[in-house]
Amino acid sequence: MRLFKLIRVGLPMMIFLGVMLLLWRGLTLHPAQIPSPLINKPAPQYRLPNLLNKKMMTERDLIGHVTLLNVWASWCEACAEEQSTLVAISQNKNFQIIGLDYKDNLADAKKWLQQYGNPYEVIAVDQTGNSAIDWGVYGTPETFVIDKKGIIRYKYIGPISMEVWEDTLRPVIEKLS
Repeated sequence: MRLFKLIRVGLPMMIFLGVMLLLWRGLTLHPAQIPSPLINKPAPQYRLPNLLNKKMMTERDLIGHVTLLNVWASWCEACAEEQSTLVAISQNKNFQIIGLDYKDNLADAKKWLQQYGNPYEVIAVDQTGNSAIDWGVYGTPETFVIDKKGIIRYKYIGPISMEVWEDTLRPVIEKLS
């Protein structure tokens, strides 16, 4: 009888403490640092049209440059938030910024670039979202740092602020330049 009473009181207490431990652990996690299985692997193959001209783009456009590949869309509020930072850092010629316009209306995307500025060397258009799936994109904005050989070295999820640029992305790019 005493054992049954101990189990009846102790088991819920153990479950409660286990759940609390898991929740406490969750508070230390950083959602912008979701690990990508593509880190240290070649960029996925793609063949996409350029938003601003008729030229087709492929992963070969990444070779020979350190590249910041930024996934964005005109309907993305967080993308508008980061655009001024991208425009500011695009003046740095140690790397190129390539845009991947995700599931967007082309006219809206062009209008959005006129409104917020265009930091991109070129912009690939992924209207179906299939290429973004190959990149492991969860949503917009997401940014990949790719080395001169076309290898993905870092992935950042969320809008890029000047603080994120200075503390996180710039050091990665400087190591690769």
